[in-house]
Amino acid sequence: MKQLLMGLGALFLILVAVLLVRTFTFGGAPANVQQVELPEPPAISAEAAAQNLSRAIQFRTITLSSGDPRPGQEGPWLELQAWLEETYPAFHAAADKETVPGGYTVLYTWEGSDASLDPILLMAHQDVVPVNIGTEGDWTGAPFAGEIIDGYVYGRGAMDDKGSLVGLMEALDALARDGFAPRRTILLQLGHDEEVSGSGAEAGIALLKSRRISPVMALDEGFMVVEDNPVTGGTLGLIGVAEKGYLTIRLTALAEGGHSSAPPRDSATVRLSRALVALDENQMAADLSKAPTSDMIRVVSQEMGFVNRMAIANQWLLGGLVESGLAASPQGNAMIRTTTAPTMLVGSAKENVLAQRATAMVNFRVHPNNTVEEVLQHVRDVTADIEGIEIELGGDGIASEPSPVSSTQNRAYGVLAAVAAEISGGAPSTPALVIGATDARYASAITKDVYRFAPSVVGPADLAGFHGTNERLSVENMGRLARSYAQIIMAMDAPE
Repeated sequence: MKQLLMGLGALFLILVAVLLVRTFTFGGAPANVQQVELPEPPAISAEAAAQNLSRAIQFRTITLSSGDPRPGQEGPWLELQAWLEETYPAFHAAADKETVPGGYTVLYTWEGSDASLDPILLMAHQDVVPVNIGTEGDWTGAPFAGEIIDGYVYGRGAMDDKGSLVGLMEALDALARDGFAPRRTILLQLGHDEEVSGSGAEAGIALLKSRRISPVMALDEGFMVVEDNPVTGGTLGLIGVAEKGYLTIRLTALAEGGHSSAPPRDSATVRLSRALVALDENQMAADLSKAPTSDMIRVVSQEMGFVNRMAIANQWLLGGLVESGLAASPQGNAMIRTTTAPTMLVGSAKENVLAQRATAMVNFRVHPNNTVEEVLQHVRDVTADIEGIEIELGGDGIASEPSPVSSTQNRAYGVLAAVAAEISGGAPSTPALVIGATDARYASAITKDVYRFAPSVVGPADLAGFHGTNERLSVENMGRLARSYAQIIMAMDAPE
């Protein structure tokens, strides 16, 4: 017995030693991130950039549904584009501009001197979401006035995405005025309908593909440097290296109808409810071992307390705790798995009539660990034992696969990591998964290196206005965006 106890004690000490060693040696930036020295950008005024963002917000480029802007409603887009030409003459003199067929997406080409170098593709979008009716009076600054109040530009599109659009224009115009002569061709695509379908960006990428253009990188909106972030509580640079796919299914439960005075025990509505509960209780599996989730976990572990760091470093033993901890918040859960979201429900047309067909739309944001077909099979498996359930694609019947995961070992990621470190004062940065949809998803058709990062520093109050009331961007961030975009262009143009 004594020998057994001694053996168990030795095993316990070995286990503790393994846990501690792994804890203190785990974490850090992804392997082989290139170290890049950023160039000095040309002089750019944050105040002037903010004034230009204010003006851009005043063009009401609102998209509501697929096909916007409809014929006769394209005025704000054309006015915005004319204003860009007037406001940024140096860039417009240096670059060729064309309208992508089938809409109001524009593509600029600033030819480089070395045709052997693949171009850089920069992306933003012109359109914005509407303001909820009845909330206009809740804004600090009127939503389409572009008012600058206490160091912030208020208005719809300030963050999404006219801040980036104006920042790119400021950077490109400053470079052109400064005599910058690119070796590498610079492409700038401004989509016209990102908020509803992204058909303009899709057509623009198809146009580039038809010309056999393969950029060295594509850069669009997505993440920023986030202060007081919910993962570590500190400041963290998030560089989007992938984004989720999109799938909506229509679940239909069939049953006999009739009068509500004599209801059956297994009505269509009950069957549909069972299917929805089954999907909610049987989420798709998470896998924390694959990029970008694995890389993000390694980075953020450095900023966590000892207990959390020990759990993350020893997932072979404590992986269940790590997964449940991340899944405890909606944002954390969305980072680690394909999410399931029942949205629209339709049943009977009258309160005393039993539904013969009860339907629900269920939206899935597909994690890079999964495919659309795997999600569909998951739904079939989970609802297989429920009688009368039909499954088909919902919405427009269009599903998109998650994007590929872009590299963290090339110059493009190194440049973005250097920019994130500079504007954050040296805070850590991490590759991350964008849980929404951006125009960047189409760029994967022509380049394997697609990134989603707007070089700005934002906090919870700023993020609260995203698609909501009091959307805003600080004057300081307008300076960061413009100067950082110039640095990214210059650094990607410099000889390695």
